[in-house]
Amino acid sequence: MHDRTWMHTLIARHAHEGAVLREQYLAAAADEVAQAAEAMAQVLHRGGKLLVCGNGGSAADAQHFAAELVNRFAFDRPALAAVALTVDTSILTAVANDTAFEAVFARQVEALGRPEDLLVAISTSGRSPNVLAALQAARQRGLQCLGLCGAEAQRMAPLCHHLLAVPHTRTALVQEVHITLIHLLCELVERTLFSQSGSEW
Repeated sequence: MHDRTWMHTLIARHAHEGAVLREQYLAAAADEVAQAAEAMAQVLHRGGKLLVCGNGGSAADAQHFAAELVNRFAFDRPALAAVALTVDTSILTAVANDTAFEAVFARQVEALGRPEDLLVAISTSGRSPNVLAALQAARQRGLQCLGLCGAEAQRMAPLCHHLLAVPHTRTALVQEVHITLIHLLCELVERTLFSQSGSEW
């Protein structure tokens, strides 16, 4: 029989650390999250769209975010305009090969972004060069910018109108809070746009 005590300890520690971080951060940042949701809802209400980018796990989060908005999250409603900039392999590899990997998102922002749109930029480190470049391109084109990052926020902060910075340096825990933020933003946007106040909760 294998001794799995160390596994049980790791599981319990991770669950505890994640729960404490999520609860404390969301309590402290509730108004920042609400303001970000309002900005997203205003963009969508006015006919704009959301562009979403990130690398690795954050690329998966970007696609998850866009999918929930285009399809549905908490209830059936009209589709919402959201585009993940992480999915077109031809564009991504063309820009990476012909220009630079740093430009893979910025080039798409230049092509697709309009002043009425909003860029959601996700970087757990807060210093991904291609995410920072996308934010710079978005600002140059007049887009609003929402950033999701970890404790190292100083590079993204000057480029973002709204910044949700999770105060932790461990990537896994930051990502877990990010997916909670994504779910919250989706539900807040839905209920803001389609008059579902959430009072039943």
